[in-house]
Amino acid sequence: MAQGQNRESVRMALDTLRENKLRSGLTILGIVIGVTTVITISSVINGLNNRVSDWITSMGSNVFWVFHMPMIGVRPTTEQITRKKLTLEDALALRNLPHVVAADAEVRHVNEQFRVGDVSVKYNGQKVSGAFLMGATAQIQEVSNLAMLAGRMWTDGEDDRHAHICVLGHDTAEILFGDENPLGKDVTVGPSLYTVIGVVNKRKQPFGSGKNPADNGVYFPLGTFHNLYPEIKDTFIAVSYDDQKNKGLVEEEIRELLRIRRKVKVEADDNFEIMSPDSLSKLWTQLTGGLVAFMIAVSSVGLMVGGVGVMNIMLVSVTERTREIGVRKAMGATRRNILAQFTTEAVTLCAVGGVFGVLTGAVITWIVYFLPIGLPATLSTLWVSIGFGVSCAIGLLFGIYPAWKAAHLDPIEALRYE
Repeated sequence: MAQGQNRESVRMALDTLRENKLRSGLTILGIVIGVTTVITISSVINGLNNRVSDWITSMGSNVFWVFHMPMIGVRPTTEQITRKKLTLEDALALRNLPHVVAADAEVRHVNEQFRVGDVSVKYNGQKVSGAFLMGATAQIQEVSNLAMLAGRMWTDGEDDRHAHICVLGHDTAEILFGDENPLGKDVTVGPSLYTVIGVVNKRKQPFGSGKNPADNGVYFPLGTFHNLYPEIKDTFIAVSYDDQKNKGLVEEEIRELLRIRRKVKVEADDNFEIMSPDSLSKLWTQLTGGLVAFMIAVSSVGLMVGGVGVMNIMLVSVTERTREIGVRKAMGATRRNILAQFTTEAVTLCAVGGVFGVLTGAVITWIVYFLPIGLPATLSTLWVSIGFGVSCAIGLLFGIYPAWKAAHLDPIEALRYE
């Protein structure tokens, strides 16, 4: 019996929506906007989260990065900027730690203001602008998970004798050489020629589907780089270790060794910074937290407006159908039946808005994904469920009072209503 009454309530609710299409559409517009906002922003965030996670994984999970000042997340203080720089000898010392597999010392030449490459690389009339230059030890490939598209990385011997050789980033090689084999060719960087011995495969792009700036670069042996730019002293150390279970131990060993080498007093804080992939993940989570808060704020406004609209239209509906309510009560309908009917109408109205919101959000997600900027938007099943569930909850919350009012109408007065 109860199920029959519920089915009848749903049928009457759908009939009401069909009879008042325009009014129903305008009523649920706020719901549609709110749910669309949730689906669109959550899809972009979900896609970016997946892309950043893949990018961080590609950099290696068992790795620490060490620098003399904070690298991301905070603005370095004067004290941090003026700290003693790390050195190649520090990296060599870290290689002797029991769980360390490899340690690489790296230096870069980038635009100091924008932190991007600003050097031109030339070959046979072709030129690549804005390339970044990096000097590193032979262990860079192992530490940074660099996959070679062609050729090889340099050896320790080539680094020691400052050989005029280099390895090109994927995009740099593609622009300079096209289909020509770059191995053994000489490219011009600054005042000198360097023989290409390898090409790095395309790197993962953390944001969007465009080119990764890391692919537009030239890699040199550390000694060769110092000959080219002897004034650059900011050394960055990357340390790879054997097993994730040893993460805490390795971090403590790195800290202890560097404190000893840098003569840091027992009571003093570290004068260097250690970062891991987890640090990048935590920073990214903090950044996306702001987007999530923005999404909730914007969608809440739309959902509240939609909820008020639903309550208003349901109160109007109760007034318009007062005589109908009286007839139903006279035929034996209970307060519970009337309450269920009008509550179902409100929930159904908002559920329809939720469905349209999900569909609209999915279409926008699809458009964003295929835009030239190529944001990696991905529909999130969790947020689709949350968006639809909240829209139904809004219908229940804002429809309960009109339904209560309808259920408590006096049947005699209702039948007399004109």
